[in-house]
Amino acid sequence: MLILLPPSEGKSAAAQGVPVSLDDLHFPELNPSRERVLQALRDVSAAADAHEVLGVGASLRAEVLRNTVLHTEPAAPAHSIYTGVLYDALDYNGMTPAQRRKAREQIVVVSALWGAVRFGDPIPAYRLAMSVTLPGAGRLGSFWKSVLDAPLRAHSEGSLIIDCRSSTYASAWTSPAERTVAVNVFSERDGKRTVVSHFAKHTRGALARHLLTRRGKAPSTPEQLLSAASEAWRAELEPASGKKPARLNLVLDA
Repeated sequence: MLILLPPSEGKSAAAQGVPVSLDDLHFPELNPSRERVLQALRDVSAAADAHEVLGVGASLRAEVLRNTVLHTEPAAPAHSIYTGVLYDALDYNGMTPAQRRKAREQIVVVSALWGAVRFGDPIPAYRLAMSVTLPGAGRLGSFWKSVLDAPLRAHSEGSLIIDCRSSTYASAWTSPAERTVAVNVFSERDGKRTVVSHFAKHTRGALARHLLTRRGKAPSTPEQLLSAASEAWRAELEPASGKKPARLNLVLDA
């Protein structure tokens, strides 16, 4: 089982620690691309139009400035840097040591800055979204799509991929449809379904936690994933079709 997560928009900066070393991150073949994006981000964040290019407001000035000194900022494991609704629901700190080990082994976060990292990889807090276009790198979803496929296919070989990414981050890597299940969350009221945003993040985080903490074997097929999800949610499975992966639909009562 491999769980794909998006990063959080906001990050919790490490209070202390050594700076990031690309050699300490998984997927070392991504390091030349990481260097390229890091340099482009430093240059953009130091420019007068940084907020416009990065698509953030003036209130995030400190986070943009931090982008210019990422080479000296303290790094910490990704699970302590990423915060927000999804990661609160995942609740890594509330897991047992064995469950935390599974999370570090079975979660990959697709990132606009790093390409992809595992949950224990040491990184600094940063501000960069996959939808941004950086001079020297281009639109980041397209930039990473050209380099992520080989390492992530190799890393996920033989595993069921449970895709909890948003569409923006899903654009950076198209996982093999035959062994991927994309997770969708709907709200239902009086028989009518609507797509939800805030609760989708929470529910995907809760699903990841459930899969990592439940007893028994990890699901290895879409049908086994449906069975595991049905332990906690009203769940439906749409089978794969052509190049489209299977879809696990979690339905919440409005």
